[in-house]
Amino acid sequence: MQIHFAVPTPLEYFSALVGSDEAFPLFESAVALAQDDYPELDVQQVLGDVDQLLARLKRRLSPDAAPLQRLRVLNQFFFHELGFGGNVNNYYDPDNSYLNALLRTRRGIPISLAVLWMELAQGLGLNACGVNFPGHFMLKVSLPKGQVVIDPMNGQSLSREVLAERLEPYKRRSGLVDDFDVPIGLYLQASPPRDIISRMLRNLKEIHRAQQDWARLVAVQDRLIALLPKAWGEYRDRGLAHAEQGDPERALADLETYLAHAHEGLDLDELAERVALLRRERR
Repeated sequence: MQIHFAVPTPLEYFSALVGSDEAFPLFESAVALAQDDYPELDVQQVLGDVDQLLARLKRRLSPDAAPLQRLRVLNQFFFHELGFGGNVNNYYDPDNSYLNALLRTRRGIPISLAVLWMELAQGLGLNACGVNFPGHFMLKVSLPKGQVVIDPMNGQSLSREVLAERLEPYKRRSGLVDDFDVPIGLYLQASPPRDIISRMLRNLKEIHRAQQDWARLVAVQDRLIALLPKAWGEYRDRGLAHAEQGDPERALADLETYLAHAHEGLDLDELAERVALLRRERR
């Protein structure tokens, strides 16, 4: 008797990875984001390539190396020897968000660089995490004598003064000044893996929406909904993308889901009219 094993689709594989917050595999989940654009991608091969980088790093350090020494060796290796850095010439290229492409080109955006850097840092035993800093993802490392905040675009350590300066435009836009000001430490909290993957997907979402690439936008929305099944706005956005693709059935299903759950949206009346129009067009 032959036994046939069904190979999961990329979306099924991703959904299985992100189904629980317990032991959420951040790096593997981030690598898997590229499977829509790279259907032949071998995720395990990418994980193995990073394991080899980590092995090279470990050979440079004694087992009892202090955390600060581990951090210095990692930054020298990552930013200087390997030359990882920001893709300032083509910031909105989707490849900047894909870890397999980042390993090949060594150019990315802050969050993808941070995810790769964190994988190596944690492999070295460093207490490192990502920070959802407004406008620019950051890294934070806890050392015996304090914390270091690092810009993943170039490895630069940032003082509280520099961080406050970078925050100023965001706080003014958001009205968080004077009596409404909040401590800078609130912007430096560790970001959970689910939030990091969400931010990566939403970066891709904005790129595809700006380019009106509806098929790729739907694929990103599928992943966002698998990741955040109660983020009702994502159903709305997927439904609108389906409508742009000329798929009224799927558009109606998503928009009706949004209308059934999002009770306080400012766009409810407008979308109810859109649903009515789609129903008439379907007849």
